[in-house]
Amino acid sequence: MSNPKIVVVQLKEIIYTVIFAALGILLIILLVAMFLNKDRDSSLSKEEALYIPGKYSAALILNNNALNLEVVVDKNHINSVEIVNIDEATTTMYPLIQPSLELITKQLYDGVAIEDVKLSENGQYTQTIMLDTIKIALEKAKVKSPD
Repeated sequence: MSNPKIVVVQLKEIIYTVIFAALGILLIILLVAMFLNKDRDSSLSKEEALYIPGKYSAALILNNNALNLEVVVDKNHINSVEIVNIDEATTTMYPLIQPSLELITKQLYDGVAIEDVKLSENGQYTQTIMLDTIKIALEKAKVKSPD
């Protein structure tokens, strides 16, 4: 007659097989999603980039004293603004330089556009000169359109 064959499958083997199959499917889905989203993200980031990441400087001249103002940007916002070569004599002669710079940078770090920065009453002239210098540095950093 017929010889029946008995196959014994243990529960552990079934569980391990299901787990490895699920991990394999998950890995394939993650790889496909990773490579498909990479193309979309790169095209979006090129369109949305405002600045070329880097450190840009511009000269700030106050009564024959040349100061170097550095602006560090990434592709979408301003990371830092600072005066690099300021000495004690300049700080003494122009005491509003540091407070004015701090007021401007605080607003820029909070995401305020450079055109919308609010100036204080007591340092308006100094802040205007600093804003103009920051604008010059940011013009160097702007992404040029391919037109």
